[in-house]
Amino acid sequence: MSIFYKNLTATKAFAKLKQLEQPAHLSTLLTPERIRTCSIPLGGGLTYNYAAKRFDSRVLEVLQQLADEQQVIEKYRSLLDGEIMNTGENRMVLHHLLRGQLGKDVIHQGKNLREFYRKEQERFYAFAEAVHQGTIRSSTGKPFTHIVQIGIGGSDLGPRALYLALKNIKEVQGQLKMNALFLSNVDPDDASEILSRIDPETTLFILVSKSGTTQETLTNEAFVLRRVEGIKNVGIVPKKHIVAVTSETSPMAKSAEYLETFFIDDFIGGRYSSTSAVGGVVLSLAFGKETFEDLLQGAHEADAKALQPEILQNPSLLDALFGVYERNVLGYPCTAILPYSQALFRFPAHLQQLDMESNGKRVNRFGETIDYPTGPIVFGEPGTNGQHSFYQLLHQGTDIVPLQFIGFLRSQRGEDIEYQGSTSQQKLNANLAAQITAFARGKTSMDHNKEFPGNRPSSLIYGEQLTARALGALLAHYENKVMFQGFLWNINSFDQEGVQLGKTLASAALAGNREDSVLSTYAGLLGVR
Repeated sequence: MSIFYKNLTATKAFAKLKQLEQPAHLSTLLTPERIRTCSIPLGGGLTYNYAAKRFDSRVLEVLQQLADEQQVIEKYRSLLDGEIMNTGENRMVLHHLLRGQLGKDVIHQGKNLREFYRKEQERFYAFAEAVHQGTIRSSTGKPFTHIVQIGIGGSDLGPRALYLALKNIKEVQGQLKMNALFLSNVDPDDASEILSRIDPETTLFILVSKSGTTQETLTNEAFVLRRVEGIKNVGIVPKKHIVAVTSETSPMAKSAEYLETFFIDDFIGGRYSSTSAVGGVVLSLAFGKETFEDLLQGAHEADAKALQPEILQNPSLLDALFGVYERNVLGYPCTAILPYSQALFRFPAHLQQLDMESNGKRVNRFGETIDYPTGPIVFGEPGTNGQHSFYQLLHQGTDIVPLQFIGFLRSQRGEDIEYQGSTSQQKLNANLAAQITAFARGKTSMDHNKEFPGNRPSSLIYGEQLTARALGALLAHYENKVMFQGFLWNINSFDQEGVQLGKTLASAALAGNREDSVLSTYAGLLGVR
Protein backbone atom coordinates (compact mmCIF):
# COMPACT_ATOMS: atom_id res chain seq x y z
CA MET A 1 0.00 0.00 0.00
CA SER A 2 1.25 3.46 -0.87
CA ILE A 3 1.41 5.90 2.01
CA PHE A 4 0.42 9.53 1.54
CA TYR A 5 1.06 12.49 3.80
CA LYS A 6 -1.41 15.35 3.83
CA ASN A 7 -2.43 18.07 6.21
CA LEU A 8 -5.38 17.55 8.52
CA THR A 9 -7.42 20.21 6.74
CA ALA A 10 -6.88 18.49 3.39
CA THR A 11 -8.75 15.37 4.51
CA LYS A 12 -12.37 14.67 3.65
CA ALA A 13 -12.98 13.22 7.09
CA PHE A 14 -11.92 16.38 8.91
CA ALA A 15 -14.26 18.46 6.75
CA LYS A 16 -17.09 16.09 7.72
CA LEU A 17 -16.07 16.26 11.38
CA LYS A 18 -16.33 20.05 11.38
CA GLN A 19 -19.75 19.93 9.76
CA LEU A 20 -21.22 17.58 12.38
CA GLU A 21 -23.60 19.00 14.92
CA GLN A 22 -21.80 18.91 18.25
CA PRO A 23 -22.86 16.14 20.63
CA ALA A 24 -25.34 16.74 23.42
CA HIS A 25 -24.26 18.07 26.81
CA LEU A 26 -22.36 15.48 28.82
CA SER A 27 -25.01 15.63 31.52
CA THR A 28 -27.30 13.99 28.97
CA LEU A 29 -24.75 11.65 27.39
CA LEU A 30 -23.16 10.24 30.55
CA THR A 31 -25.14 7.25 31.81
CA PRO A 32 -24.23 4.17 33.89
CA GLU A 33 -24.49 2.02 30.76
CA ARG A 34 -22.10 4.27 28.85
CA ILE A 35 -19.62 4.21 31.73
CA ARG A 36 -19.70 0.41 31.85
CA THR A 37 -19.32 -0.12 28.11
CA CYS A 38 -16.92 2.62 27.00
CA SER A 39 -13.75 0.88 28.15
CA ILE A 40 -10.79 -0.67 26.32
CA PRO A 41 -7.99 -2.82 27.83
CA LEU A 42 -4.78 -0.85 27.44
CA GLY A 43 -2.12 -3.38 28.46
CA GLY A 44 -0.30 -3.83 31.73
CA GLY A 45 -3.59 -4.52 33.53
CA LEU A 46 -4.85 -1.01 32.78
CA THR A 47 -8.14 0.10 31.22
CA TYR A 48 -8.91 3.22 29.20
CA ASN A 49 -12.42 4.55 29.89
CA TYR A 50 -13.70 7.25 27.54
CA ALA A 51 -17.33 7.54 28.68
CA ALA A 52 -16.98 11.18 29.74
CA LYS A 53 -15.57 12.32 26.39
CA ARG A 54 -17.80 14.47 24.18
CA PHE A 55 -18.84 12.09 21.42
CA ASP A 56 -21.73 10.24 19.94
CA SER A 57 -21.94 7.50 17.30
CA ARG A 58 -21.65 10.04 14.46
CA VAL A 59 -18.41 11.47 15.89
CA LEU A 60 -16.90 8.01 16.38
CA GLU A 61 -17.76 7.04 12.81
CA VAL A 62 -16.00 10.07 11.35
CA LEU A 63 -13.02 9.73 13.71
CA GLN A 64 -12.55 6.19 12.35
CA GLN A 65 -12.70 7.60 8.82
CA LEU A 66 -10.08 10.21 9.75
CA ALA A 67 -7.73 7.58 11.16
CA ASP A 68 -8.15 5.49 8.02
CA GLU A 69 -7.73 8.42 5.63
CA GLN A 70 -4.56 9.59 7.40
CA GLN A 71 -3.27 5.98 7.32
CA VAL A 72 -2.09 6.20 10.91
CA ILE A 73 -1.74 2.43 11.42
CA GLU A 74 0.17 2.07 8.16
CA LYS A 75 2.48 4.89 9.23
CA TYR A 76 2.99 3.23 12.61
CA ARG A 77 3.91 -0.02 10.82
CA SER A 78 6.36 1.91 8.62
CA LEU A 79 7.94 3.35 11.76
CA LEU A 80 8.23 -0.13 13.27
CA ASP A 81 9.80 -1.43 10.06
CA GLY A 82 12.57 1.17 10.22
CA GLU A 83 11.39 3.69 7.63
CA ILE A 84 12.69 7.26 7.97
CA MET A 85 9.96 8.93 10.04
CA ASN A 86 11.99 11.75 11.60
CA THR A 87 12.18 13.86 8.46
CA GLY A 88 13.81 16.84 10.18
CA GLU A 89 16.90 14.83 11.08
CA ASN A 90 16.55 12.11 8.41
CA ARG A 91 16.42 9.36 11.02
CA MET A 92 14.50 6.25 11.93
CA VAL A 93 12.40 6.27 15.11
CA LEU A 94 13.01 3.10 17.08
CA HIS A 95 12.01 3.46 20.74
CA HIS A 96 9.39 0.72 20.29
CA LEU A 97 12.19 -1.68 19.31
CA LEU A 98 13.70 -1.29 22.79
CA ARG A 99 10.85 -3.30 24.32
CA GLY A 100 10.13 -5.85 21.61
CA GLN A 101 9.91 -6.41 17.89
CA LEU A 102 6.58 -5.72 16.15
CA GLY A 103 7.88 -5.12 12.63
CA LYS A 104 10.62 -6.27 10.30
CA ASP A 105 14.26 -6.71 11.29
CA VAL A 106 15.83 -3.26 11.36
CA ILE A 107 19.37 -3.35 9.99
CA HIS A 108 21.62 -0.28 9.99
CA GLN A 109 25.16 -0.39 8.64
CA GLY A 110 25.07 -4.17 8.87
CA LYS A 111 23.92 -4.18 12.50
CA ASN A 112 20.62 -5.68 13.68
CA LEU A 113 19.39 -2.93 15.99
CA ARG A 114 17.08 -5.12 18.06
CA GLU A 115 20.07 -7.32 18.88
CA PHE A 116 22.12 -4.21 19.66
CA TYR A 117 19.47 -2.92 22.09
CA ARG A 118 19.14 -6.32 23.77
CA LYS A 119 22.91 -6.58 24.11
CA GLU A 120 23.05 -3.21 25.86
CA GLN A 121 20.21 -4.28 28.16
CA GLU A 122 22.05 -7.43 29.14
CA ARG A 123 25.23 -5.41 29.71
CA PHE A 124 23.61 -2.99 32.14
CA TYR A 125 21.69 -5.81 33.83
CA ALA A 126 25.01 -7.59 34.47
CA PHE A 127 26.61 -4.36 35.65
CA ALA A 128 23.75 -3.67 38.08
CA GLU A 129 23.94 -7.20 39.47
CA ALA A 130 27.70 -6.86 39.98
CA VAL A 131 27.16 -3.61 41.88
CA HIS A 132 24.48 -5.27 44.03
CA GLN A 133 26.75 -8.25 44.73
CA GLY A 134 29.68 -5.98 45.59
CA THR A 135 31.98 -7.24 42.86
CA ILE A 136 31.96 -3.76 41.35
CA ARG A 137 32.86 -1.23 44.04
CA SER A 138 33.93 2.35 44.43
CA SER A 139 37.51 3.35 43.71
CA THR A 140 38.26 3.07 47.44
CA GLY A 141 36.87 -0.45 47.69
CA LYS A 142 33.59 0.44 49.38
CA PRO A 143 30.21 -0.79 48.10
CA PHE A 144 28.15 1.70 46.14
CA THR A 145 25.05 2.65 48.14
CA HIS A 146 23.52 5.55 46.20
CA ILE A 147 22.98 6.65 42.60
CA VAL A 148 22.89 10.14 41.14
CA GLN A 149 21.76 10.48 37.52
CA ILE A 150 23.16 13.58 35.80
CA GLY A 151 21.19 14.61 32.72
CA ILE A 152 18.58 17.05 31.51
CA GLY A 153 15.40 16.92 29.44
CA GLY A 154 14.73 13.36 28.31
CA SER A 155 17.76 12.18 30.25
CA ASP A 156 16.07 13.29 33.46
CA LEU A 157 12.28 13.75 33.27
CA GLY A 158 11.23 10.26 32.18
CA PRO A 159 13.73 8.26 34.26
CA ARG A 160 13.04 10.42 37.32
CA ALA A 161 9.25 10.02 36.94
CA LEU A 162 9.56 6.24 36.55
CA TYR A 163 11.93 5.85 39.49
CA LEU A 164 9.68 7.86 41.79
CA ALA A 165 6.62 5.97 40.54
CA LEU A 166 8.10 2.62 41.62
CA LYS A 167 10.15 3.55 44.68
CA ASN A 168 7.33 2.99 47.19
CA ILE A 169 6.15 -0.37 45.92
CA LYS A 170 9.68 -1.71 45.55
CA GLU A 171 10.59 -0.61 49.05
CA VAL A 172 7.56 -2.43 50.48
CA GLN A 173 8.39 -5.52 48.41
CA GLY A 174 11.98 -5.46 49.69
CA GLN A 175 13.30 -4.82 46.17
CA LEU A 176 14.68 -1.30 46.59
CA LYS A 177 18.34 -2.06 46.11
CA MET A 178 19.75 1.49 45.85
CA ASN A 179 18.34 4.97 46.36
CA ALA A 180 18.58 7.34 43.42
CA LEU A 181 18.73 11.11 43.11
CA PHE A 182 18.60 13.20 39.93
CA LEU A 183 20.70 16.23 39.03
CA SER A 184 19.49 18.18 36.00
CA ASN A 185 19.40 21.95 36.38
CA VAL A 186 22.59 23.92 35.64
CA ASP A 187 21.60 26.13 38.60
CA PRO A 188 24.51 25.49 41.02
CA ASP A 189 22.06 25.21 43.91
CA ASP A 190 20.72 21.99 42.39
CA ALA A 191 24.15 20.32 42.29
CA SER A 192 25.15 21.65 45.69
CA GLU A 193 21.96 20.42 47.36
CA ILE A 194 22.19 16.97 45.78
CA LEU A 195 25.83 16.57 46.80
CA SER A 196 25.01 17.63 50.35
CA ARG A 197 22.74 14.59 50.65
CA ILE A 198 25.17 11.85 49.57
CA ASP A 199 28.61 10.48 50.36
CA PRO A 200 30.58 10.75 47.10
CA GLU A 201 32.83 7.87 48.19
CA THR A 202 29.90 5.42 47.99
CA THR A 203 27.89 7.10 45.22
CA LEU A 204 27.70 5.93 41.62
CA PHE A 205 27.03 8.75 39.16
CA ILE A 206 25.28 8.10 35.83
CA LEU A 207 26.22 10.72 33.25
CA VAL A 208 23.64 10.81 30.44
CA SER A 209 24.08 12.71 27.19
CA LYS A 210 23.45 11.14 23.79
CA SER A 211 25.55 13.76 22.01
CA GLY A 212 28.17 13.95 24.75
CA THR A 213 28.10 17.73 24.44
CA THR A 214 25.06 18.83 26.51
CA GLN A 215 26.22 22.02 28.22
CA GLU A 216 24.19 21.68 31.43
CA THR A 217 25.14 18.02 31.89
CA LEU A 218 28.86 18.53 31.34
CA THR A 219 28.84 21.54 33.67
CA ASN A 220 27.20 19.45 36.38
CA GLU A 221 29.74 16.69 35.79
CA ALA A 222 32.51 19.24 36.35
CA PHE A 223 30.75 20.40 39.54
CA VAL A 224 30.62 16.81 40.83
CA LEU A 225 34.24 16.10 39.89
CA ARG A 226 35.45 19.22 41.68
CA ARG A 227 33.57 18.22 44.84
CA VAL A 228 34.88 14.63 44.73
CA GLU A 229 38.44 15.71 43.99
CA GLY A 230 38.26 18.02 46.98
CA ILE A 231 37.82 15.13 49.41
CA LYS A 232 41.18 14.75 51.16
CA ASN A 233 43.02 11.63 52.29
CA VAL A 234 40.59 9.13 50.82
CA GLY A 235 42.16 8.27 47.49
CA ILE A 236 39.05 8.50 45.34
CA VAL A 237 39.50 8.24 41.58
CA PRO A 238 36.55 10.46 40.62
CA LYS A 239 35.77 9.17 37.13
CA LYS A 240 35.73 5.58 38.41
CA HIS A 241 32.54 6.62 40.18
CA ILE A 242 30.88 7.55 36.88
CA VAL A 243 29.19 5.44 34.23
CA ALA A 244 28.27 7.13 30.97
CA VAL A 245 25.19 6.63 28.82
CA THR A 246 25.80 8.07 25.38
CA SER A 247 26.01 7.29 21.66
CA GLU A 248 28.94 5.37 20.21
CA THR A 249 30.04 8.45 18.26
CA SER A 250 30.01 10.99 21.11
CA PRO A 251 33.14 12.39 22.80
CA MET A 252 32.09 10.66 26.02
CA ALA A 253 32.22 7.28 24.28
CA LYS A 254 35.89 7.78 23.52
CA SER A 255 36.88 8.20 27.15
CA ALA A 256 38.31 5.15 28.90
CA GLU A 257 38.33 7.00 32.22
CA TYR A 258 34.72 6.18 33.11
CA LEU A 259 33.92 3.08 35.11
CA GLU A 260 31.68 1.82 32.28
CA THR A 261 29.85 3.16 29.22
CA PHE A 262 26.46 2.07 27.86
CA PHE A 263 25.15 3.02 24.47
CA ILE A 264 22.05 4.31 22.76
CA ASP A 265 21.87 5.61 19.20
CA ASP A 266 20.45 8.51 17.23
CA PHE A 267 17.22 6.61 16.56
CA ILE A 268 16.12 6.93 20.21
CA GLY A 269 14.85 10.46 20.86
CA GLY A 270 15.56 11.90 24.30
CA ARG A 271 11.93 12.16 25.43
CA TYR A 272 11.32 8.62 24.14
CA SER A 273 14.43 7.16 25.79
CA SER A 274 13.17 6.01 29.20
CA THR A 275 13.05 2.38 28.05
CA SER A 276 16.64 2.58 26.74
CA ALA A 277 19.83 2.64 28.79
CA VAL A 278 18.88 6.23 29.69
CA GLY A 279 16.25 4.84 32.05
CA GLY A 280 17.36 1.24 32.17
CA VAL A 281 20.69 1.75 33.93
CA VAL A 282 19.30 3.75 36.86
CA LEU A 283 16.16 1.61 37.20
CA SER A 284 18.13 -1.65 37.08
CA LEU A 285 20.53 -0.36 39.70
CA ALA A 286 17.67 0.87 41.89
CA PHE A 287 15.30 -2.10 41.52
CA GLY A 288 17.00 -4.91 39.61
CA LYS A 289 16.65 -6.50 36.18
CA GLU A 290 13.22 -8.05 36.79
CA THR A 291 11.56 -4.71 37.47
CA PHE A 292 12.90 -3.14 34.28
CA GLU A 293 11.88 -6.22 32.29
CA ASP A 294 8.36 -5.93 33.72
CA LEU A 295 8.24 -2.29 32.65
CA LEU A 296 9.37 -3.24 29.13
CA GLN A 297 6.72 -5.97 29.01
CA GLY A 298 3.94 -3.52 29.90
CA ALA A 299 5.18 -1.06 27.28
CA HIS A 300 5.30 -3.82 24.65
CA GLU A 301 1.72 -4.82 25.43
CA ALA A 302 0.55 -1.25 24.87
CA ASP A 303 2.63 -0.99 21.68
CA ALA A 304 0.95 -4.12 20.33
CA LYS A 305 -2.53 -2.81 21.19
CA ALA A 306 -1.71 0.35 19.25
CA LEU A 307 -1.59 -1.69 16.01
CA GLN A 308 -5.35 -2.32 16.07
CA PRO A 309 -7.00 -0.54 13.10
CA GLU A 310 -10.41 -0.34 14.82
CA ILE A 311 -10.32 2.73 17.00
CA LEU A 312 -12.57 1.18 19.65
CA GLN A 313 -9.94 -1.54 20.10
CA ASN A 314 -7.00 0.88 20.14
CA PRO A 315 -6.92 3.11 23.25
CA SER A 316 -3.86 5.15 22.21
CA LEU A 317 -5.36 5.95 18.82
CA LEU A 318 -8.80 6.73 20.24
CA ASP A 319 -7.22 9.00 22.85
CA ALA A 320 -5.27 10.75 20.08
CA LEU A 321 -8.38 11.22 17.94
CA PHE A 322 -10.34 12.68 20.84
CA GLY A 323 -7.45 15.07 21.42
CA VAL A 324 -7.50 16.24 17.79
CA TYR A 325 -11.30 16.63 17.92
CA GLU A 326 -11.01 18.71 21.09
CA ARG A 327 -8.15 20.83 19.73
CA ASN A 328 -9.26 21.37 16.14
CA VAL A 329 -13.07 21.20 16.25
CA LEU A 330 -14.07 22.15 19.79
CA GLY A 331 -11.18 24.63 20.07
CA TYR A 332 -9.74 23.65 23.46
CA PRO A 333 -6.13 24.87 23.82
CA CYS A 334 -4.96 22.87 26.85
CA THR A 335 -5.16 19.47 28.48
CA ALA A 336 -4.51 18.45 32.08
CA ILE A 337 -2.89 15.24 33.35
CA LEU A 338 -4.38 14.42 36.76
CA PRO A 339 -3.00 11.24 38.39
CA TYR A 340 -4.78 10.26 41.61
CA SER A 341 -1.58 8.58 42.76
CA GLN A 342 1.16 10.37 44.66
CA ALA A 343 3.71 8.00 43.09
CA LEU A 344 3.00 9.68 39.72
CA PHE A 345 3.65 13.19 41.00
CA ARG A 346 6.44 13.79 38.43
CA PHE A 347 4.68 11.99 35.57
CA PRO A 348 2.88 15.13 34.30
CA ALA A 349 6.26 16.88 34.00
CA HIS A 350 7.49 14.06 31.77
CA LEU A 351 4.33 14.23 29.65
CA GLN A 352 4.78 17.97 29.25
CA GLN A 353 8.06 17.34 27.47
CA LEU A 354 6.79 14.28 25.60
CA ASP A 355 3.77 16.07 24.18
CA MET A 356 4.86 19.70 23.87
CA GLU A 357 8.35 19.02 22.51
CA SER A 358 6.97 16.47 20.06
CA ASN A 359 3.87 18.21 18.73
CA GLY A 360 4.56 21.88 19.41
CA LYS A 361 5.10 22.44 15.67
CA ARG A 362 3.89 25.08 13.22
CA VAL A 363 5.14 23.43 10.02
CA ASN A 364 4.28 20.05 8.55
CA ARG A 365 6.73 17.22 7.94
CA PHE A 366 7.74 18.90 4.66
CA GLY A 367 8.55 22.24 6.34
CA GLU A 368 5.39 23.97 5.07
CA THR A 369 3.48 26.30 7.39
CA ILE A 370 0.17 24.85 8.55
CA ASP A 371 -3.03 26.76 9.22
CA TYR A 372 -4.49 24.83 12.14
CA PRO A 373 -3.59 24.31 15.82
CA THR A 374 -1.37 21.39 16.76
CA GLY A 375 -0.15 20.28 20.19
CA PRO A 376 -2.01 21.58 23.26
CA ILE A 377 -0.48 23.07 26.38
CA VAL A 378 -0.04 20.24 28.90
CA PHE A 379 0.03 20.63 32.67
CA GLY A 380 -0.91 18.61 35.72
CA GLU A 381 -0.68 17.78 39.39
CA PRO A 382 -1.70 14.77 41.48
CA GLY A 383 -5.16 14.61 43.04
CA THR A 384 -6.30 15.57 45.53
CA ASN A 385 -3.65 18.34 45.71
CA GLY A 386 -4.76 19.83 42.38
CA GLN A 387 -8.33 20.14 43.64
CA HIS A 388 -7.08 22.74 46.12
CA SER A 389 -5.00 24.49 43.48
CA PHE A 390 -6.24 25.01 39.90
CA TYR A 391 -9.52 23.04 39.75
CA GLN A 392 -11.44 26.28 40.36
CA LEU A 393 -10.51 27.41 36.85
CA LEU A 394 -11.22 23.96 35.42
CA HIS A 395 -14.73 23.95 36.87
CA GLN A 396 -15.83 27.57 36.45
CA GLY A 397 -13.23 29.29 34.27
CA THR A 398 -13.86 30.67 30.80
CA ASP A 399 -11.78 27.99 29.04
CA ILE A 400 -12.74 24.33 28.84
CA VAL A 401 -9.74 22.09 29.55
CA PRO A 402 -10.02 18.37 28.67
CA LEU A 403 -8.90 16.23 31.59
CA GLN A 404 -6.93 12.99 31.69
CA PHE A 405 -7.44 11.18 35.00
CA ILE A 406 -5.35 8.22 36.20
CA GLY A 407 -6.30 6.12 39.22
CA PHE A 408 -5.75 2.80 40.99
CA LEU A 409 -7.86 0.61 43.24
CA ARG A 410 -5.04 -0.13 45.67
CA SER A 411 -2.19 1.94 47.05
CA GLN A 412 1.41 0.85 46.66
CA ARG A 413 2.49 0.69 50.29
CA GLY A 414 -0.68 -0.89 51.67
CA GLU A 415 -0.67 1.18 54.85
CA ASP A 416 -3.94 3.03 55.43
CA ILE A 417 -6.26 4.36 58.10
CA GLU A 418 -10.01 4.40 58.47
CA TYR A 419 -11.30 7.83 59.44
CA GLN A 420 -14.93 8.93 59.58
CA GLY A 421 -16.11 5.65 58.08
CA SER A 422 -13.74 5.33 55.11
CA THR A 423 -10.07 4.73 54.38
CA SER A 424 -7.63 7.19 52.80
CA GLN A 425 -7.65 5.19 49.56
CA GLN A 426 -11.44 5.20 49.46
CA LYS A 427 -11.44 8.95 50.00
CA LEU A 428 -8.90 9.39 47.20
CA ASN A 429 -10.96 7.39 44.72
CA ALA A 430 -14.25 8.93 45.88
CA ASN A 431 -12.74 12.31 45.01
CA LEU A 432 -11.68 10.99 41.60
CA ALA A 433 -15.19 9.67 40.85
CA ALA A 434 -16.71 12.92 42.11
CA GLN A 435 -14.50 15.10 39.91
CA ILE A 436 -15.24 13.18 36.70
CA THR A 437 -18.96 13.41 37.48
CA ALA A 438 -18.87 17.09 38.45
CA PHE A 439 -16.87 18.13 35.40
CA ALA A 440 -19.25 16.28 33.08
CA ARG A 441 -22.64 17.12 34.59
CA GLY A 442 -22.07 20.47 36.28
CA LYS A 443 -24.68 21.97 38.59
CA THR A 444 -27.42 24.53 38.15
CA SER A 445 -28.08 27.21 40.73
CA MET A 446 -30.06 30.43 41.08
CA ASP A 447 -26.81 31.87 42.44
CA HIS A 448 -24.58 32.15 39.36
CA ASN A 449 -21.50 32.15 41.57
CA LYS A 450 -22.40 28.61 42.58
CA GLU A 451 -23.34 27.43 39.11
CA PHE A 452 -21.14 24.86 37.35
CA PRO A 453 -21.59 24.71 33.55
CA GLY A 454 -20.22 21.17 33.25
CA ASN A 455 -19.66 19.66 29.81
CA ARG A 456 -15.97 19.39 30.66
CA PRO A 457 -14.72 16.20 28.92
CA SER A 458 -12.39 13.72 30.58
CA SER A 459 -10.91 10.27 30.22
CA LEU A 460 -9.88 7.78 32.88
CA ILE A 461 -7.04 5.26 32.87
CA TYR A 462 -7.31 2.92 35.83
CA GLY A 463 -5.99 -0.37 37.15
CA GLU A 464 -5.63 -2.48 40.25
CA GLN A 465 -2.26 -1.10 41.36
CA LEU A 466 0.64 0.94 39.96
CA THR A 467 3.19 -1.80 39.24
CA ALA A 468 6.19 -1.77 36.89
CA ARG A 469 4.17 -3.51 34.17
CA ALA A 470 1.29 -1.05 34.54
CA LEU A 471 3.73 1.86 34.48
CA GLY A 472 5.33 0.62 31.27
CA ALA A 473 1.92 0.39 29.59
CA LEU A 474 0.99 3.87 30.81
CA LEU A 475 4.24 5.30 29.44
CA ALA A 476 3.80 3.63 26.04
CA HIS A 477 0.14 4.68 25.83
CA TYR A 478 1.10 8.34 25.96
CA GLU A 479 4.08 7.90 23.64
CA ASN A 480 1.79 6.27 21.08
CA LYS A 481 -0.95 8.86 21.56
CA VAL A 482 1.57 11.62 20.76
CA MET A 483 2.83 9.68 17.73
CA PHE A 484 -0.69 9.20 16.35
CA GLN A 485 -1.54 12.87 16.81
CA GLY A 486 1.59 13.77 14.88
CA PHE A 487 0.44 11.55 12.02
CA LEU A 488 -3.04 13.10 12.11
CA TRP A 489 -1.64 16.64 12.09
CA ASN A 490 0.99 15.68 9.45
CA ILE A 491 3.86 16.99 11.57
CA ASN A 492 7.17 15.50 12.64
CA SER A 493 6.84 14.48 16.29
CA PHE A 494 10.45 13.34 16.56
CA ASP A 495 12.70 16.39 16.27
CA GLN A 496 12.90 19.49 18.48
CA GLU A 497 14.34 22.44 16.62
CA GLY A 498 12.48 24.75 18.98
CA VAL A 499 15.05 24.23 21.73
CA GLN A 500 18.06 25.14 19.58
CA LEU A 501 17.77 28.92 19.24
CA GLY A 502 17.93 29.53 22.99
CA LYS A 503 20.97 27.25 23.28
CA THR A 504 22.76 29.16 20.51
CA LEU A 505 22.06 32.54 22.07
CA ALA A 506 23.12 31.31 25.52
CA SER A 507 26.46 30.20 24.07
CA ALA A 508 26.85 33.58 22.39
CA ALA A 509 26.14 35.37 25.69
CA LEU A 510 28.70 33.23 27.50
CA ALA A 511 31.25 33.97 24.78
CA GLY A 512 30.82 37.70 25.42
CA ASN A 513 29.08 38.46 22.12
CA ARG A 514 28.59 42.23 21.92
CA GLU A 515 27.20 42.36 18.38
CA ASP A 516 23.70 41.49 19.59
CA SER A 517 22.95 44.51 21.76
CA VAL A 518 19.68 43.14 23.15
CA LEU A 519 21.27 39.86 24.16
CA SER A 520 24.34 41.51 25.67
CA THR A 521 22.23 44.01 27.60
CA TYR A 522 20.10 41.29 29.18
CA ALA A 523 23.27 39.26 29.88
CA GLY A 524 24.79 42.28 31.59
CA LEU A 525 21.70 42.77 33.77
CA LEU A 526 22.08 39.17 34.93
CA GLY A 527 25.80 39.29 35.63
CA VAL A 528 26.98 37.23 32.64
CA ARG A 529 30.61 38.27 32.02
